[in-house]
Amino acid sequence: MTTPVLSCQNIFKRYPPGPPVLSDFSISVESGKILGLLGPNGCGKSTLLKLISGLLVPDSGKIFIAGEERSEKTNAYVSYLPERPYFSPKMKVSELLDYFADFFEDFDRGQALKMLHDLSISEDAVMRTLSKGTKEKVQLILTMSRRAKLYLLDEPIGGVDPAARDYILSTIISSYNPEASVIITTHLIADIEGTIDDFAFMFPGGHIPMSGNADAAREEYGKTLDQLFREVFRC
Repeated sequence: MTTPVLSCQNIFKRYPPGPPVLSDFSISVESGKILGLLGPNGCGKSTLLKLISGLLVPDSGKIFIAGEERSEKTNAYVSYLPERPYFSPKMKVSELLDYFADFFEDFDRGQALKMLHDLSISEDAVMRTLSKGTKEKVQLILTMSRRAKLYLLDEPIGGVDPAARDYILSTIISSYNPEASVIITTHLIADIEGTIDDFAFMFPGGHIPMSGNADAAREEYGKTLDQLFREVFRC
């Protein structure tokens, strides 16, 4: 039996004085799979990605990445795209390329340049001059141009125009290491149906009422994931 790229075991996370964001949360992601983590705002999706990437620490429970307990070492295995832009607006795209090349040994500059060219984004462009959607495209390109073991994409197409979504989703499929895994969080379920292998619907508190293989679920229920999602979250 192969070792999962990601294993979260009984994760508990709370921001006092509020209720738990994640309570006894467990999930496993196999090698080479794209998982769609689907749920309403406030259900803990972004918190989970921050815990996996090492930006937050769980109150209890364990996280394993490529068979190793999460640590400073395993942080290097993860390529994380946060929901909001995080680079200085004064930086040029070329400076971001330099930054990633210096910081990450697994960064493929040639791959990044190809994707920038495909989306007609200039290396000389300054981040503050770009639209919100184009900034998100730049960040996605940088994230997917690493040769990581696990990619964490928090709402990667939320602010992108519909014309660019197909390219971006095909880029996710074609760019990542086939032995790696991808987790995508989004509320645009219909757009990612053809991209993901597996899915997990997520309730507030980290409860997962339904998960599994996307094709098998569509065949079993005779419905799209978007239709299933609407049914599950209407109850």
